[in-house]
Amino acid sequence: MLNPLYNKASTLGPINRLGLVMMLGVMSSLALPPWHIIPLILPAFTGFIWFLILAEKSQNPLRASFTTGFCFGFGHFLLGIHWIIEPLLIDGSTHAWLIPFALIGLPAGLAIFIGITSFLTSFILRFYDFSVLGRILLFSIIWVFSEWVRGWFLSGFPWNLIGYVWADITEVMQVTAFIGIFGLSFITLLASTIPALLVSNFNWKKIVLVVFFSFIVPSILWTGGSNRLAGAPNYEEQDTGSMVQGVRLRIVQANIPQKDKWKPNLQTAHLLRHIKMSREDTPISPTHVIWPESAIPFLLEKNNSIQMMVASAAPEGGLLFTGSISQVRDEKSQFRNSLYVINPSGKIIDRYDKVRLVPFGEYMPLADWLPFDKIVPSEASFISGPTYRTMDLPGLPRLSPLICYEAIFPNLALKAGVRGEWLLNLTNDAWFGKFAGPQQHLAIASTRAIEHGVPMVRAANTGISAIVDPYGRKLLTLGLGEQGVLDSGLPKALPYATIYSRWQETIAIGLIGLVVLLLWYMGLLKRNRGLE
Repeated sequence: MLNPLYNKASTLGPINRLGLVMMLGVMSSLALPPWHIIPLILPAFTGFIWFLILAEKSQNPLRASFTTGFCFGFGHFLLGIHWIIEPLLIDGSTHAWLIPFALIGLPAGLAIFIGITSFLTSFILRFYDFSVLGRILLFSIIWVFSEWVRGWFLSGFPWNLIGYVWADITEVMQVTAFIGIFGLSFITLLASTIPALLVSNFNWKKIVLVVFFSFIVPSILWTGGSNRLAGAPNYEEQDTGSMVQGVRLRIVQANIPQKDKWKPNLQTAHLLRHIKMSREDTPISPTHVIWPESAIPFLLEKNNSIQMMVASAAPEGGLLFTGSISQVRDEKSQFRNSLYVINPSGKIIDRYDKVRLVPFGEYMPLADWLPFDKIVPSEASFISGPTYRTMDLPGLPRLSPLICYEAIFPNLALKAGVRGEWLLNLTNDAWFGKFAGPQQHLAIASTRAIEHGVPMVRAANTGISAIVDPYGRKLLTLGLGEQGVLDSGLPKALPYATIYSRWQETIAIGLIGLVVLLLWYMGLLKRNRGLE
């Protein structure tokens, strides 16, 4: 006997069916930050699987499967990245006409990944006689693979991976230290799609599987994470042995609106604001001061007077970290987004150039074909830094620098070959608006701390600046739209590299393989095993 809900869905016309699938995609996005309505992923993905089953009964099942997946993906990304229009509102006279194209075009482009996921699932099922459970497992594997592809295809955009639905539950997120965010995405997909087994023939096998994967597995993750956190140092007690001795950080959040940031008549005032906030007297003086991405609106290395002004913000015997634009030598029209390290005498100790640039923001893909310029106001073009690396600086543990959205890439910090003992993320989230974008960015970036077992120090122009410990707990934060400083010690890294740091996505692949082998051995992936 068919499930009444599935039966009702089968009577809908094509337009109504696709409209409902799109709404399920919107529902799935509400489980992600900043909404965190996690239970919604159960009806969202269960309904999605049911509609895919219906699509395979149509006259053209492959086309119907792709269309169904595309509509779900469009709803999912339409809400999830609605903030994409925020950069276009900063200079409305130039970019406002692009709003409809960005609001529709980017979700549609990302929805293609979900459409292909559904298409491949339907295509493979034409050759293998899988049960509904086998279909669910196949779909989950292909979805995770598509998330991985999305992380590097056309420079990559691994935003709002489905594993981030747990971002607000630090206990569950602890598992990313072992299996990474892609492994957590796989477990999340299984947990949220397994109720689709209840499409027909309710029996004890199905009930057991649904209860186990949808409720017991997440509970196991929460329990394991709670035990891990119970044995973690208390980094909130700033003067304990859990902090790096002799290091006192000051993060400066000047809260400069993006529309004012590059106005020539305000640039000096913005710089002076950063300097003044850096030198404010506090009971414990900082040893290192950190400014956000592009805090200096000048070419630092081309202007000695500006360089000395900036140096006045560096603590005596310490260092100043700041974002600025650097010019490529012998290339007047090519620039890099850089992180500078400056001592009190004005000497540039080190510089890191951003490797992963923001498409359409810092550079233009297909520039010769598209009828508009990049969003960042500049007549020049940005180019990538030569390679990712760590930085060895006096008085500090080795650090891994990440500029802006470099922090959304799970294994970028591992490309240096040498483990950094803390992550330094300079960003300017004013581009992302005042709601969902910055909150999603912080949730995603904080996961890197758990995966690598190192703290993250985050300086954001308009928020959210934060000190995140190696377990992903936010010790201190400065909220959106606030002006102020965060004074904090530097949490120590875990004394060992996490399993994810050592093996990266190999662990997620192994987890998927283990689940496949277990269910195959139990005979639950074949038809006529009481699961139809």
